[in-house]
Amino acid sequence: MYPLLFRHVLSRFDPEFAHHAAMAVIRVLGVPPFSWATRALTAPSPEQKVHALGLTFPSPFGVAAGFDKNVVGVRGLDALGFGHIEVGTVTAIPQDGNPKPRLFRLVPDRAVVNRMGFNNNGAEAAEARLMRLRRRAPRAVIGVNIGKSRVVAVEDAIADYVASATRLAPLADYLAVNVSSPNTPGLRGLQAVETLAPLLRAVKEAAGSTPLLVKIAPDLPDDEIAAIARLAVDEGLAGIIAHNTTISREGLRTDPSVVEAAGAGGLSGAPLKERSLEVLAVVKAAVPADFCVIAVGGVETADDVQKRLDAGATLVQGYTAFLYRGPFWARQINRGLRR
Repeated sequence: MYPLLFRHVLSRFDPEFAHHAAMAVIRVLGVPPFSWATRALTAPSPEQKVHALGLTFPSPFGVAAGFDKNVVGVRGLDALGFGHIEVGTVTAIPQDGNPKPRLFRLVPDRAVVNRMGFNNNGAEAAEARLMRLRRRAPRAVIGVNIGKSRVVAVEDAIADYVASATRLAPLADYLAVNVSSPNTPGLRGLQAVETLAPLLRAVKEAAGSTPLLVKIAPDLPDDEIAAIARLAVDEGLAGIIAHNTTISREGLRTDPSVVEAAGAGGLSGAPLKERSLEVLAVVKAAVPADFCVIAVGGVETADDVQKRLDAGATLVQGYTAFLYRGPFWARQINRGLRR
């Protein structure tokens, strides 16, 4: 039903407009009595619980950062059956992001190109919304993904991240440092070990007892990925998120003219399946067996999630397939995993 609706109706809308429209519906689903009815259809079974980061996740499958940038859809996403919701990316300073259009579907590849540029309302607004959420919906597991404000110079990035962490860590179940988006100039340069180490050290201190993870890019050479994974362990981080979107366009089935028209930005979706498993293997080989690794990239089905769990992932996240598979995607994943 949903694939037909997407193909014939939803795909005609501008992707960013469609996302905001979907978020409006998701917000409604998070409010009683709609949330009660939704949760009755989607709730993971008790045996799917995962214990990690000192937390209990109702399911190993959560929604990745980027879907709910402004902490407005958490209750609805929780009702839809996601085991955790990673909000953001949040920056210390509010920002509009890159000029529109900045989100493009590559339908034959079940993929998306985005160059959103960390558009969000800022850490102060996120803090206020998280405070309200903690009063109303303590059940949801909420990760907060933080990034560098665009107007802040790279050499001042540490103070910028620390400002966000200071506000948001007390309200987050875990905090994720995003140094891997391709859409903020200079950001990926922070992944170099010599610059990443002092950044993680400072943010960890600001985060206090809140588990801290770092999110990496899939485009790094494997030896650099392994070095970052070892650094995360050495600096006492709680885990690593592997991985963000890619700048590669290799192997796409979409007409090259359509890909070219989409332009620069991060590619997500089905084309990342293989690289996602490769990066996961590199990370797992570099960290202790009990170190938390969240796998992201190319996840569409319960089989995709299970492959990542079998390869050693602690938790798995998805985003892009939500656009192609519809509102009951998490329910499909959870039921498939149970079978």
